[in-house]
Amino acid sequence: MSRTPEFLTQAHDERDPSPWLALYLDQSTPLPDNVKSAWLADSSSGSRQYLLPFLRPIARLTIILIQIVKVFVPRNWSHSMLLHRFLAWGLKRFVSPEANWLILRHFHLGSQVLAFIGRNSPAPVTTNSLEPADIDALKDEMFLKHDLNLFNFVIRLNTALREKGVALCKAEEVDFSMIKEPGLRLEDMPHGKLNFLDLQSAIELFTPLYQLMLTDNDFWRAANSLQLDETIGIYTATILNAPEHLILVNNKHPLVPLSTLRAGHRLVIHGLSTEMLHSLLRRMQAAQKAGEPETALYDQPLA
Repeated sequence: MSRTPEFLTQAHDERDPSPWLALYLDQSTPLPDNVKSAWLADSSSGSRQYLLPFLRPIARLTIILIQIVKVFVPRNWSHSMLLHRFLAWGLKRFVSPEANWLILRHFHLGSQVLAFIGRNSPAPVTTNSLEPADIDALKDEMFLKHDLNLFNFVIRLNTALREKGVALCKAEEVDFSMIKEPGLRLEDMPHGKLNFLDLQSAIELFTPLYQLMLTDNDFWRAANSLQLDETIGIYTATILNAPEHLILVNNKHPLVPLSTLRAGHRLVIHGLSTEMLHSLLRRMQAAQKAGEPETALYDQPLA
């Protein structure tokens, strides 16, 4: 059974209002209630409040030390399969159900967003779908494939556009057929006694390990794939002719690579941006089916 967040079980006290309840009830950002509930339950956990402030500086110092160590190891030294087995093991045994659910959702949503752009482009391109059914499926180098998928998609899409001599533009009839709710249930995630680690703490812990067990090229590419959040947002806004929604996607300028030290925090922003972009597409999909104008998209409820 999924857990009801504490902020939803307590009575509202106007002298001591819950910031988490305020964020949950707020409708300014398009997120389904179940996603927002899981996100805020994870964000308000004791792990994030008390453990993350200690883990974050240690993790960033470790990244610096590993970078120094890797000067003395072969450039192509990598153990990606072992890395992903360890990540899957850690997720199943120590990470909260909400965090695991959000991580698995991210692969599905990211694949759907890329498929949406590829299908609605004036020069359509195919995409490689990554839809892990459970945590064990992540062992198939899923995190690395996710990063490669994004860069390869941008290259394939823009190569096709250049070869056809066209630019990405508003689609005459937008195809939302690939946008759907993933078949993943929060209650199916591991609920052991040690599954307490929040999403941000888990990412901060795993980032140095990611750096250690991948090549410098793979780690740098993974960190800077986050720069492409704006790129994907621009593609989607262009197809929908809805530039005002770009405000929901913000992870720094794609042409200005940042230090890998803040990769953990930016990865969390990346996940949230993907959730909001997918939710926006679902709302527009619902408005299209109902034959309503785009201005009515926020009136479409998402459970």
